[in-house]
Amino acid sequence: MTATRETDYPADLYQFARVAQGVQGFAGVTPAHLDQFREDGYLVVHNAFTAAEVAAALDGLLDLIGGSRLDFHGLEFESWGADHASEPNREAKQDYIRKLMSFVKYDDRLNALAAHPALLDVAARIVGDTPHMFQDMALIKPPGGGREKPWHQDKAYFALKADAPVVGVWIALDPATAENGCMHVIPGSHREGPMVHFKRRDWQLCDTTVETARDVMVPLAPGGLLLFDGLIHHGTPANRTQDRRRAVQFHYTARSAVWTDEEERLAVFGGEGRGVSC
Repeated sequence: MTATRETDYPADLYQFARVAQGVQGFAGVTPAHLDQFREDGYLVVHNAFTAAEVAAALDGLLDLIGGSRLDFHGLEFESWGADHASEPNREAKQDYIRKLMSFVKYDDRLNALAAHPALLDVAARIVGDTPHMFQDMALIKPPGGGREKPWHQDKAYFALKADAPVVGVWIALDPATAENGCMHVIPGSHREGPMVHFKRRDWQLCDTTVETARDVMVPLAPGGLLLFDGLIHHGTPANRTQDRRRAVQFHYTARSAVWTDEEERLAVFGGEGRGVSC
């Protein structure tokens, strides 16, 4: 039996009228832009990486998908694509994959993005300390059914103390468009603090609590990126096109940040069993 592609969710959950503005290149990021980041919870940087850097990163992903490193086990398939895990053609195989996790130590081309000096400089200015990259993933929305990532806060996934700064960096490797599942954010929502999350379509905010009237979408050309606070409400619709939408994402915190445990994390972000309903 073929698994159902997971593209069903409330039709009005994402709005498409408002488009984020941005700056050109890392050199364009001024102190005023960082002040705006703190106010809005996000900053768009167009043309952050060159076409050559994007092409190298894509080659790195495809090499890992194709099995270039036998010790790499970070592929996560779409539920409807799991039967294709042994697909020998890397070009075909990528269209059944949802994520690649923890890949930078396996490929220098991908590590070059995460360790890019200009990116680390901006991250340091945001977190106020030497930045520590603690998570790396590639987010792939295959053509014709790459699933939605429901609205959520990234800090809900991390066992960090509440005051630990977290900045996410989402880098487009293909055109990220309204139609194929670009990022959407709720400006200023990070200043509302941690929100209860529920296990529904994913570990997510309750659909009915998302202030969709404030939704701003973030279309990006390849090499553009979105910097976003770990508490901002954000999500991505499904890819309903026949185009690929591939991106990489890194999370940084301060080198001095304090980690906690799952019990404390769930006491803040976990909804089930706390008398809270969705």
